[in-house]
Amino acid sequence: MQHYSKRTRAQIHLDALSFNLQEIRRVADDSTSVMAVVKADAYGHGDEQIALYLQKCGVDWFAVSNLAEALELRKCGIDRPVLILGYTPPECAAQLAYNDITQAVYCTDYAQRLSEFALQADVTVNVHIKLDTGMSRIGFFYHDTETDSSTVDDIAAAVSLPGLYCDGIFTHFAQADMASGGEVYTRLQYDLFLGMIGRLEQKNITFKHRHCCNSAGILAYPEMHMDLLRAGIILYGLYPSSEVPRNCRLKPVMELRTVVSMVKNIPAGTAFSYGGTFVAEKDMTVATVPIGYADGYPRRLSNKVYMLTENGDMAPVIGNVCMDQCLLDVTDLPDIKEGSQIIVMGEAGGRRITADFLASKAGLINYEIICGLSRRVPRVYFDGDEVVSTTDYLQ
Repeated sequence: MQHYSKRTRAQIHLDALSFNLQEIRRVADDSTSVMAVVKADAYGHGDEQIALYLQKCGVDWFAVSNLAEALELRKCGIDRPVLILGYTPPECAAQLAYNDITQAVYCTDYAQRLSEFALQADVTVNVHIKLDTGMSRIGFFYHDTETDSSTVDDIAAAVSLPGLYCDGIFTHFAQADMASGGEVYTRLQYDLFLGMIGRLEQKNITFKHRHCCNSAGILAYPEMHMDLLRAGIILYGLYPSSEVPRNCRLKPVMELRTVVSMVKNIPAGTAFSYGGTFVAEKDMTVATVPIGYADGYPRRLSNKVYMLTENGDMAPVIGNVCMDQCLLDVTDLPDIKEGSQIIVMGEAGGRRITADFLASKAGLINYEIICGLSRRVPRVYFDGDEVVSTTDYLQ
């Protein structure tokens, strides 16, 4: 830890991750399994360490965005089922099968091409049917039971294709994190999903795994949990929006810390950083810290937020955030010197800077704050107060 304490780093608290998983399980039925969504490098937390820890905690499934992410999980020792939520080139059918990776199938053409390549490779690919009930991204289009009735036959045909083994069906809620109007839309999506399952059952097509609840759905619609929950942002201790119920107590898994690289006295009238957007009205003491937008600290935060010292004092960010550095006003903080620890996101002295706070000031959502953390920021993993591992992508 000594090496990393002298640079910008993310501190990842695995005990908080375990706590959040327990909370998700607390609100779920005993018969409902949990799928941990670890796409986008586990939302910026580091997919290898996060997935291995969650596997140790007994997570049933993992979900990723693409084949490269899925193969990374297999490479690091994940042996639980893995579902790819997005596109995989059909010619990769053999890789899917050999690595026991489940692929989302979302239209007739894709299903046929995946089947063809599976037959060429003499393999069987595990698949889940993706039904589009209102998100309008990928999925068999089913927004209306009458006008889209042919979708039933399309899915039935896809399920029967050789080289594919289908044991799951899912949809994705588009407005479950919205209080105003979101409930009506979510219930419509759910009813469409149940209706499709029922119509397929009439054709003797059933599924072992039926899932529709993302993080917002897990919190807001317990009656819709079904067989499998896709837990994403809530695993990492953040709520998907301010409008969802807080029936799960969550602990943020990520802290972001940096260190003071220089302290200097600046006379009144001095302009700061690119564009001179901040001009000193009095003599000031200014600290430079080695974090900028290339690390994932948004430039939009310029002149809008503060960081914390180790005892919780606030140090405002002044001037434009640069690619690699930014400036803090420490005029009233005489103890700050080169090497002083600074909390960019996290808690100190009874004060807390959250991803939600930073997102609101930058005009973003909390997902973007944590997912935007760049790979040049090392991740340091804690279990309690003990450092258990580190990941430095640049080494």
